[in-house]
Amino acid sequence: MRALEKAAVGAGGGANHRFGLHDMVLIKDNHIAAAGGIAAAVEAVQRANRRGLPVEVETTDLEEVEEALSLRVDRIMFDNMPVPLLRDAVARVRSHPGHHPETEASGGITLETIRAVGETGVDFISVGALTHSVPALDLSLRLRGIEEA
Repeated sequence: MRALEKAAVGAGGGANHRFGLHDMVLIKDNHIAAAGGIAAAVEAVQRANRRGLPVEVETTDLEEVEEALSLRVDRIMFDNMPVPLLRDAVARVRSHPGHHPETEASGGITLETIRAVGETGVDFISVGALTHSVPALDLSLRLRGIEEA
């Protein structure tokens, strides 16, 4: 079903930046906690990343954004940040000397908030509801016996 969900996003005008974890390394909060911090998680991935996949790190505050910037990751995800904090996070990335990773807003994005999120200047906006909260189309095939037709 994942391929169909991704195709539906594309058909609706959206863009899929990755199909799965084989396209990009995504270091999320549980990975960070298990590794003992952002730096430890990123360093572990960098040691094991034989395919040279881009590395994205989830952050929730400006301190974590600064840490991810110092590690020179490819993309920084801003998770569940309110718009004013998101604006500050984007500004920090843009003003960082020498390294400007891509930025992504994620978490709680709705039709009501997406414009304000986009106006912060983030490169990407993830809307998980496009795939995990869309009602399924009920498709069925009913066979009738010849005598019923």
